[in-house]
Amino acid sequence: MSWSFPIGTVKGTVIRIHLTFVLFLVWIGLSHYTQGGQRAAFEGVLFISLLFLCVLLHEFGHVFAARRYGVQTPDITLLPIGGVARLERIPEKPAEELVVALAGPAVNVVIAALLFLVLGGFPSMDDGAQVQNPGVGMLERLAWVNITLVVFNLIPAFPMDGGRVLRALLAARLGYARGTRIAAGVGQGVAFALGLLGLFGNPLLIFIALFVYMGAAAEASAAQMRDAGRGMIASDAAETRFESLSTAATVEDAVECLLRTSQHDFPVVDGGGGLRGVVTRDDMIRALREHGPDTPVLEVMRHGVPVLHHRQPLDEALRVMQEGRHPAVGIVDAAGRLVGLITPENVGELMMVQAARPPRQPPMSPWGPGRVRDAPSS
Repeated sequence: MSWSFPIGTVKGTVIRIHLTFVLFLVWIGLSHYTQGGQRAAFEGVLFISLLFLCVLLHEFGHVFAARRYGVQTPDITLLPIGGVARLERIPEKPAEELVVALAGPAVNVVIAALLFLVLGGFPSMDDGAQVQNPGVGMLERLAWVNITLVVFNLIPAFPMDGGRVLRALLAARLGYARGTRIAAGVGQGVAFALGLLGLFGNPLLIFIALFVYMGAAAEASAAQMRDAGRGMIASDAAETRFESLSTAATVEDAVECLLRTSQHDFPVVDGGGGLRGVVTRDDMIRALREHGPDTPVLEVMRHGVPVLHHRQPLDEALRVMQEGRHPAVGIVDAAGRLVGLITPENVGELMMVQAARPPRQPPMSPWGPGRVRDAPSS
């Protein structure tokens, strides 16, 4: 995620902090300082830091549950609105997704239970309603905040855990695609309700509503992409008529191809037809500005672009492209020669075509609809 920087790694998962989170901490410190001086500022920042430690542990609940099913998590990013764990993929089975979704809130339940144990019982409900009041004990506020995190995350709307729980339950009976559509629709309905409430004096709810609506739309789009690729092979969606660049080409050569064709991404291939990398339009513009037109494309191309055999399933190509956020996936033949490219643009076109196609009908009987072939005469 852009505008974020790493602060550490735990079991292969990079912990990142978004710049807006740092600004949020500064704002908390300054607002508390104006109200109660240096001590209040320190306690305010400490409380928010402990709160986001609970959020981080929540995300690691998802991480370690996902690893039970072979799903890795490259990174977790802390934002002012919470944490985002980027899973490589959604577990295939609804029961697995249900476990992964519930693992995060379960961590907050355990944290709250431990804090209640330390406090010797349940704090009053008044403490829960005054989490921003520095006069209330820090442990009491943390205990109730963890309960709030559980309730908030179980709202049945993407991208909260409750949306994934709902999708898993629906998918077990209706299938993944239909379950996602219904769960996304529920999430967007929740977003409209939150936005409506926000119009009556709580602007924060409008921001949350926008976040929920975008999350539900993104989840529906990802499910549509996955459904569109089901039953197809990589070559079905690959762009097979494309311009390529040799390893001796310069940025000027790439720009000429950009202006001459409608392509935005250009593969760099060696003498044997193997894919060495991809140069995108943004790469060209940046290289022209910073290094000049005579720069070799080998110095500005994207390395590590994945390649797949042209007979592999299309959904595998889509998964690889999404996981690594690659500009394209190379499609090769049995000899390893590049024969096609799959890019986000032609995947989007495939989805539009698939959505426009009428449902497939069973083949018509040669004797006409509704007719039964006469029995042979004896």
